[in-house]
Amino acid sequence: MQIQIAVAKIEKYASSESGDTLEMVERPGGGLSVVLVDGQRSGKSAKAISNLVAGKAIALLSEGVRDGAVARAVHDYLYMQRNGKVSATLNIVSVDMVTKTLVLSRNSHCPAIVQTAPGVQIILDELTTPLGVQRITRPQISEFPIQIGITAVIFTDGVLTAGQRRGTALDVAQRVDELYCEYEHSGQLAQPLADSLLAAALGLDEGRPLDDISVLVLSVVSGDSDGVRRLQASLPIPPLLRP
Repeated sequence: MQIQIAVAKIEKYASSESGDTLEMVERPGGGLSVVLVDGQRSGKSAKAISNLVAGKAIALLSEGVRDGAVARAVHDYLYMQRNGKVSATLNIVSVDMVTKTLVLSRNSHCPAIVQTAPGVQIILDELTTPLGVQRITRPQISEFPIQIGITAVIFTDGVLTAGQRRGTALDVAQRVDELYCEYEHSGQLAQPLADSLLAAALGLDEGRPLDDISVLVLSVVSGDSDGVRRLQASLPIPPLLRP
């Protein structure tokens, strides 16, 4: 088996910077954790908040703190730092090799989707509150056995707002199922699914996203492994200004 993690993200149209931050860290007991944070509003101020929250979460995860405790601690930290006046959403997706489980922690109004087979989905949409604004906030924690085919899809609210200009909306669950069926036997499920879901949202926004969009996909696929861990990233660079 192999674990594939893929991300596709873009900033709000005409914004200088995305307010979403994504970080990944190896867990002390084995496995990986991925943190996705959406700071309040967009642009540089939102980026400052999401960087603050993501950095704190990653530091705690690297020390072996459990995901639910991390979410609570980061909430307390943001609440105290900003006096309850600034919010952020937080998703933590972990592959825990000690328990052999996939763990999802949500403090977000955006649902998470876990798919295990064509047409078989679990939609995690329990009402949760964002970090930083209420004195006490608890995450929604969900845990699933690691098995071939299990795929978790996490996204920020730019996916939900896609199409609002035209009075349309993206049926995310249906689109994820369609993409899962299309790519499940390709051996490369995570990146095509993330790219295609982002493209669908951008299409509804006519290439001008109403909000920052981030899509995170974690999938367990079959296949032989040579034991090597690999990580690949692609980052666009704007045209350089001439002196």
